[in-house]
Amino acid sequence: MQLAQNLDIGDYLIAPEPSATRLTRAVQGVDHNGDETTIRVVEERPLTIFLNKQEIVTAMTIGDYPEYLALGFLRNQHMVRDDDEITRVDYDEELETVVVRTARSTDYEEKMRRKTRTSGCAVGTVFGDMMEGLGDVVLADTPVRTSWLYVLSAKINRTPSLYLEAGAIHGTVLCQGDRPLVYMEDVGRHNAVDKIAGWMLSEKATSEDKILYTTGRLTSEMVIKTAMMGIPVLASRSGFTAWGVEIAQQVGLTLIGRMKGQRFVCLSGEERLIRDADPAQVAEEPRRAGRKGSKT
Repeated sequence: MQLAQNLDIGDYLIAPEPSATRLTRAVQGVDHNGDETTIRVVEERPLTIFLNKQEIVTAMTIGDYPEYLALGFLRNQHMVRDDDEITRVDYDEELETVVVRTARSTDYEEKMRRKTRTSGCAVGTVFGDMMEGLGDVVLADTPVRTSWLYVLSAKINRTPSLYLEAGAIHGTVLCQGDRPLVYMEDVGRHNAVDKIAGWMLSEKATSEDKILYTTGRLTSEMVIKTAMMGIPVLASRSGFTAWGVEIAQQVGLTLIGRMKGQRFVCLSGEERLIRDADPAQVAEEPRRAGRKGSKT
């Protein structure tokens, strides 16, 4: 069985743009031999998110898809509901602000007093009631073929990205079957998944037939956001945290980590897996080439 498929960036609805000059900056330095070198480094920019007239949070972000980031953050913090009428989303590049306006009046002054710093890179913020409503989550028992997981891993890891261009970045990919659909990157994995949530909210995309793939750790925050988005499967190249596994088991989310080449580990929701691929027929993952400006 040949599981690897030719990579076609056209398969994506949204793909990374590693050549976008606004997302990276050329910086000169000196390498280990004392030679001058120039590398691309990822930009960080503040983005302040407003909901109607209320300032909610300032996030550090690479600056792409600010409207999706704002919508997804507010949705994942239970500040914007799935049935809310979004009347406008205004982004001001000069002021570095996004204002999301809803037909419903909102006031989250009390909620904003309770903040939790997350374990995400670029220090994310969630609010104290982040697990509110988690007990009501019912995830679809959509089957997941292991052949899809192998194909997705191969495709995503070969997709040109900011990670390959400059590093210091996390990626999150919304997938359906063996097709990656929307690939978002940011300095924090929480930002990347919020962009996915914002896109899904804007496009009214279904969640029960989706898989969420992340390059980062499978933490409690990632599990909670995935479950609250209604996505039944979360997979990663990276490892797990104990609380992330515990929450996944409680809500019945399929949690798959350490996906590299022939290997993966499933710590929750194994009953969704259809093992239709022989791991022995899957190519081992080649050693990743060094990023531009580096030597391996």
